[in-house]
Amino acid sequence: MGNRRENAAVTDVSAWPVHVVGMRLIVHIIALILGDFFFSIRGCDHETCSRDLALFKHRDTISRYLWYNNLMKKHAIIPVFIPHRGCPNDCVFCNQKAITARSSDVSPEDVRNTIETYLPTLTGRGLETIELAFFGGSFTGLSIAEQSAFLTVAKEYKDAGLIDKIHMSTRPDYIDRDILDNLKTYDADIIELGVQSFDPDVLRASNRGHTVEDVYSACHLIKEYGFTLGIQLMIGLPGDSPAKSIASAKETVRLAPQLARLYPTIVLQDTRLLQMYEEGIYQPLTTEEAVSTTKEMYRILSDAGITILRVGLKSTDLITEGEAVCGHTFHPAFRQLVEGELAKESLENQLLQLLENTKKNQMPAGEFAFRSNGHSFSNMIGNAKRNKLYFAEKYPGIKIRWKTDPALEDGRYTVLKY
Repeated sequence: MGNRRENAAVTDVSAWPVHVVGMRLIVHIIALILGDFFFSIRGCDHETCSRDLALFKHRDTISRYLWYNNLMKKHAIIPVFIPHRGCPNDCVFCNQKAITARSSDVSPEDVRNTIETYLPTLTGRGLETIELAFFGGSFTGLSIAEQSAFLTVAKEYKDAGLIDKIHMSTRPDYIDRDILDNLKTYDADIIELGVQSFDPDVLRASNRGHTVEDVYSACHLIKEYGFTLGIQLMIGLPGDSPAKSIASAKETVRLAPQLARLYPTIVLQDTRLLQMYEEGIYQPLTTEEAVSTTKEMYRILSDAGITILRVGLKSTDLITEGEAVCGHTFHPAFRQLVEGELAKESLENQLLQLLENTKKNQMPAGEFAFRSNGHSFSNMIGNAKRNKLYFAEKYPGIKIRWKTDPALEDGRYTVLKY
């Protein structure tokens, strides 16, 4: 098979002229128009492309290197979807076939074909990590023989140096020592658990079919075996509340996973949750409510040093606003809404402190500079420039300049007085 990654020439993009990098930007625009064909490659999703477009507008204040580094990420995922396979029940919110946009079974040969399709698009890009990820929610619910058949293909490519990590999502009640021993045999790396909530009543109302105790047991075993642990949480499930969701985030911190995902509950077609909605016994969160709670959970996890892989479900051909979704929770840039709110809070707290100091010193308000690095700039100004509009309306007598500062870390915002 050969090590195509080692043989591929890695281009020194730092020397590219702007017009060449601009051509790469056009590829992003086409990807946004065509949909989510490249959705699993971080750097090619809707949220990141939006940030890249904002960076393009402000490239005069950002070095070419940093601009390109944001445009083409260093981490890619090759996704393999195994919908419903291994899952013992249907949770009220789940239509996995709709989420993965495919209903046919997957074979080991399909895994090989998927890898072979993706690899030519990834080699030569200077990627630091390529993961093969088994999604669908219940990989370890498959029989050991089926898991091994899929993992044999994955390990073949990992041993050849063509992929770096093997990643899977599963249920907490499908983790035990036999399963983990087998995963170790095939050199798997990352296990994400669909925990969804640490509240027993929420789990029962959502027909999750596992207990909080199952979660604790699975997390402890995964960490004991040395796998990277990820925890997925949902916001707004039946019986949930902001306080319960925030408590789940705090409990997640106590278990100390390396990774997390936050998903507001979405009402999909062909689910029990849709029936509950139509019967009036379930009310989905509004976008504003979902953002408000998710923002606090994000802050808790981020402050604990947990990497938040995703915030909000991706759009697919079957999940678009007004089509397969009921209620108002789904938004194609939900993560940016959350991170934009966090940015707004940070900026306003700093601004108010500076205004208070100005008042004490009997100085005119003057001008202020709001700063972030290029990667966080679109979060600073907010989705659809909502943060800029917010400050313009609330503080009409203050002139604010929105600037980039490459020295700042991602998610860090500063306010300076001129």
